[in-house]
Amino acid sequence: FTAKNHDGSDKVILEPVSGHLPAGGLVALMGPSGCGKSTLLDMLADKKTAKYSGTIHMNGHERGKLFRRVASYVGQEDVMPEYWKVREAVEFNGLLKHPRNTNVPAEMSSKFVDIILSAFGLDGVKDSYIGGPKVRGISGGQRRRVTLARGVAQRAPILFADEPTSGLSATDAELCVKSLRIIGKRAGVLIIVVIHQPRPEVASLFDRLILLTANPGRVVYNGCIGEARGYWTECGHPVPEFVNPTDFYLDLVTPGGPMDQVDTFVAGYQNKLKPHIETEVEANLNLAGQTVEEMIKEHHARNQQALLGPAQVRVAPIGVAFSTQVAVVLKRKLRLTMRNPSAIIMPIGMPILIGILMGAMYQGIGTKPFQSQVSFVFMLLTRICMGGMQLMPSLIEERTVMKYDTSECLYGVGAYVVVSFCVDIILSLIGTVFNALIMYTFSGMAWKYFSLIIGWAMLNFFVFDSFFSFLAARSPSPQVAQVSAIPFTSIFMLFSGFMITKESAPSFLLWVFQISPMGYAIENIFVTMADDYGREGQQLVKAFGFEKGNAQKGIVIMAAMFVVLRLLQIWALTYRNNIQK
Repeated sequence: FTAKNHDGSDKVILEPVSGHLPAGGLVALMGPSGCGKSTLLDMLADKKTAKYSGTIHMNGHERGKLFRRVASYVGQEDVMPEYWKVREAVEFNGLLKHPRNTNVPAEMSSKFVDIILSAFGLDGVKDSYIGGPKVRGISGGQRRRVTLARGVAQRAPILFADEPTSGLSATDAELCVKSLRIIGKRAGVLIIVVIHQPRPEVASLFDRLILLTANPGRVVYNGCIGEARGYWTECGHPVPEFVNPTDFYLDLVTPGGPMDQVDTFVAGYQNKLKPHIETEVEANLNLAGQTVEEMIKEHHARNQQALLGPAQVRVAPIGVAFSTQVAVVLKRKLRLTMRNPSAIIMPIGMPILIGILMGAMYQGIGTKPFQSQVSFVFMLLTRICMGGMQLMPSLIEERTVMKYDTSECLYGVGAYVVVSFCVDIILSLIGTVFNALIMYTFSGMAWKYFSLIIGWAMLNFFVFDSFFSFLAARSPSPQVAQVSAIPFTSIFMLFSGFMITKESAPSFLLWVFQISPMGYAIENIFVTMADDYGREGQQLVKAFGFEKGNAQKGIVIMAAMFVVLRLLQIWALTYRNNIQK
């Protein structure tokens, strides 16, 4: 694997690495900083987004699109919603990674989660919040263990863990590695762990050690960890008494260190270990076992024979059906929303407060001349259209969690969009309706116009909400999203027919009126209302350049904009702002 320097030259990060790792093994991947440990792990786990060369095989077959169905990855980041509870987080991964055995009581699945929580020392905090900057929750070390427990809950045949013991005490680190060893041996799970200088009690739990050196990353040892001490002695550097062996190994293979023996161990690996490893690799490549698809089907067949269900086998990167994805993600979304006061206050409470304040400003406007009412309706529509901007930061925060979840193939982007639409849109819609009702009540305008105004307001709401959702999906940060929204919303407000009329607009910009949602709303509202205001109404319609007969055209254009923006949102959520490794 190579990366580009600032001057355009290539820098080798990791030289070619070969090896064979059998099922049920607990593998330690170690080395000094910059040696490519995480790079190698990401390649093996199919997480590396940068281009690299080489092939990775599983059971003698090249890794395919179904690989993530049988692999679980625990990264260095603990990205989870703050109002999530520990037990819910672990249970979430288990529910989405495998189709539920329909004939098995839910209590049995619950006991499996309890076993994992106990194994990682989390049973005492299972009902506590994950927490974060805004919410008091569990400690950083406990949060690290929750992330590891979520990976184990997926019950995948291969588990990759990038520094799972970082931030843990020595006792907690030993507890986690012991738990991983038990899981690996009992379930036949291959577990590959990037770890920094474990103490002897922890190092002895591993079956195999892959040790790298840096500048560039090269293998200096790949074999049984119990045989490493003898190998170091064979290379002329026996481990001194009362010294942590892994510390000693790293001291000798750290470039530029006081005990630097990198060249000795690189040459030793090339001459003594590499030929045997390459022979082992070639032999196992010729022993083709089951493909991932065959593994999935065999597992399903065993469940069918045991009358456990489900009825149909699902051969896809995501283990459960779309309906199950939506149900599980929706349940989480509802829980988080009910626990988070700002998730209710922002979309509902704020519109009500603003409705009262703006309603008081326009109190009794319905008794004033028709032209004064035009300004009130314009402000009402503007408030409804712009309300979605305040929700973009929370949408981007949720998008980050979604990116980590979907990278593990727990659910698809489509399920996330459906859940977001069901919860966020409904809450915003409730706040919008209350805002309109309050402002309209204060205005004193005739109620026979309310259905007309609220109807066009709702059409504008759906268009602008789709636009803000697309920007939140596309933009790298809340600041960029909000800054990007201002030019577009300003143009639509200016070309609404109220601030800039069709008569006063430059001829080369008249096309903007054809795609302005607010323009269609204001035009059709006041063309309809003008009939009840006689000569005053007709003069105002003529002055603003409003025309009759554009209602159907406006509805079609806004519906098209809604569909296009939602599709763009799905595209942006799928292909933009992905996790880069």
